[in-house]
Amino acid sequence: MRLDVRATYHGDDFGRHPRSREYDRGVSELLDASAMQLARMIRDRQVSVSDVVNCHIERTELVNPPINAVIATCFEQAREQALAADEKLAQTSTDTDALPPLFGLPYTAKEYVSVAGMPLSGGVWSRRNIKAEKDAETIVRLRNAGAILIGLTNVPEGGLWLETYNTVYGRTHNPWNLDRSAGGSSGGEGAIISAGGVAFGLGADVGGSIRIPAAFCGTAGHKPTGRMVPNTGFWPQAEGELSAYLVCGPMTRRCEDLLPILEVLRGPDGVDPVCRDWDLDVSSTTPLEDVTVYPLESNGRVRVNGANRRAIQDATRALTARGAKLGRLEVPAMRQAFEIWSAMMNTAGSTRYSEVLGNGTPVPVFREMIKAALGRSRHTFPALMVAATDEIAALMPGTLQKKVELGHKLQRELEDILGPRGVLLHPPYSRPAPRHYSPLLTPFDFVCTSLFNVMEFPSTVVPMGFDNHGLPLSVQVIGRRGNDPLTIQVAGIIEQAFGGWKRSDPHLLGRRPAAQPRH
Repeated sequence: MRLDVRATYHGDDFGRHPRSREYDRGVSELLDASAMQLARMIRDRQVSVSDVVNCHIERTELVNPPINAVIATCFEQAREQALAADEKLAQTSTDTDALPPLFGLPYTAKEYVSVAGMPLSGGVWSRRNIKAEKDAETIVRLRNAGAILIGLTNVPEGGLWLETYNTVYGRTHNPWNLDRSAGGSSGGEGAIISAGGVAFGLGADVGGSIRIPAAFCGTAGHKPTGRMVPNTGFWPQAEGELSAYLVCGPMTRRCEDLLPILEVLRGPDGVDPVCRDWDLDVSSTTPLEDVTVYPLESNGRVRVNGANRRAIQDATRALTARGAKLGRLEVPAMRQAFEIWSAMMNTAGSTRYSEVLGNGTPVPVFREMIKAALGRSRHTFPALMVAATDEIAALMPGTLQKKVELGHKLQRELEDILGPRGVLLHPPYSRPAPRHYSPLLTPFDFVCTSLFNVMEFPSTVVPMGFDNHGLPLSVQVIGRRGNDPLTIQVAGIIEQAFGGWKRSDPHLLGRRPAAQPRH
């Protein structure tokens, strides 16, 4: 039976006229479906690609004003691509297996990823007028897989902060509570996926930038194994070992979407020098009875609140009740997670963060911090704070090297413990989505995720319901390098136990639309 979501479509007035109950049910089904469900519906000709794309464009137009997640759109190009896809589908025989895997799926990408002709500011004021000259490799792969880009999403200035805010496009708000953070640096992605604006998103993660927004906004998100996805066309350009710690990956509604999208993204492109081909067995699953779960409610330094600790406990009980084995993990070196991450990041690449903020020219960090305190700087205070930390760390090379060696030792120790069938359950942050600005009071809590970047471990965040304030809860499922299918599989089992993603409705929260960004 074909879903009719076109009954009251009036071009630019799509969704602004009275609609039938059948129409509303059809739209809701599209907005609540996983990406893979949508792909199956398109292949089965239950719905057209134009139906899917127009429905999500309308949803984005509705929900974006209060959350300020999507900062540049390509709606007309997306509609043209959808029409072309419908023509291709009409010319395809009854066997649709030959269609690309993401055929007809609308998505967004964070603004650090190059898309020809679209903004590439990275939230940096001096880059506010810069547009990308060509597509990133990840964008090319998604297009070849049939996905349709509808826009770019907001990011923090320069990327190394968990609040999505900059002086170019303003602040992104959490779609469950506009006074709360959407996370960062893929905060725009997390917010628009949570609100049902796209079928999936392309994020990137160097310290938690996929997983923290996924956790704060209540979506699924996967940071792939280091060196698995090429960073060609990403800004700021990741050099040397930094390209092993920075990984692009999928943010989705459901866990079933993560692996098919990762399959499209992964593999060397011959340009990124560290990217390699991992031998992933994506067709088989591991019996849960063979999986050992290692719950860890804190690394020993971060004060994790009760709700996030209970999420780890609940996920552990759900897995062991279904047959998983319970293991214990005591690794004292994890208490030095921030020191390890900072040292390995500082020794991985040659570009200083002050140069990123100045688009190649170092900004006078401490002078700009004073100006920021007086409201006279074009830079955000968190970005300047990160740059100052970077400058100070560079003055201590001997100390850095010791922490780097400790990090490599910790990587080996954790991989030995986890083995081929072990997963670590860990909070993605110290608490559910905090109020705007409050992460400045706990600036090191992001190490709940960042440690696993420099370990190069795959890590999947899965929703676990909501706390007493109506904010999403999540857990982080971590495995050894190359075990992406296992972390995604275990996350999917947790999702089945607790329901997973629920669509948010930020336009019903009663807040006036966010101010228009400055250009």
